Amino acid sequence: MRFYLFIITFFTTLVIYAQEKVIKDEINFDAIDSLYREDQFYFNITYNALQHRPDGINQNKLSPGMALGFLRDMPINKKRTVAIATGLGYSLAIYNQNLAIYNSGGTNTYQVIDPENPYSKNKLSFHYVDLPIEFRWRNSTPESHIFWRVYSGVKLSYLFYDQYKSVSSLGTIKQSNNKDFNQFQYGIYLAVGWNTWNFYAYYGLNPMFKSSAKIDGQSIDVNTTNFGLMFYIL
Repeated sequence: MRFYLFIITFFTTLVIYAQEKVIKDEINFDAIDSLYREDQFYFNITYNALQHRPDGINQNKLSPGMALGFLRDMPINKKRTVAIATGLGYSLAIYNQNLAIYNSGGTNTYQVIDPENPYSKNKLSFHYVDLPIEFRWRNSTPESHIFWRVYSGVKLSYLFYDQYKSVSSLGTIKQSNNKDFNQFQYGIYLAVGWNTWNFYAYYGLNPMFKSSAKIDGQSIDVNTTNFGLMFYIL
């Protein structure tokens, strides 16, 4: 009986070993992936500058920004050096400046802060959901994912939360969800660099404020330009 059990066990082991060998021979785990994609998480940090500012409006201190998200890569040529990518992300933009916002009876008024009333903080914070759509060129190969890149595209942004905060000799003012801001923002951007490190620039194509927002009868037609670094992580 023990002999038969030994025989059965021996041949069963041989069959299992043979099957594993066939699977290993059929699947080459070291083979180069010629159909690779550059699906990536991204993260950027920027300096935010307001363009087309009304007379008297100035930025002060640092106006930082950051964004993060994921991009799905879709190559469109055989070498996979040209692609279209789209994704989803989140961004935060902060602007330190001297535009005061006062609310009275549900109506906002805008004016330049009086220099005789010093302030320690006067900032606008914007939180967006982003939809980037970009055209990609890179000199990547199946053997190496360290390469030069030029990525340019359009970013569509939805403003889901904003906050204004001012701290001055007159006290502290806070306001959120200002209806005078354009909820949808869009602009063009460019990311150029090598491997993980890339220069990033964005230019907003529409104003941050609606046409109803005015200062001394003048529309606040400011838009934004952002400069910084973009990091791509596989």
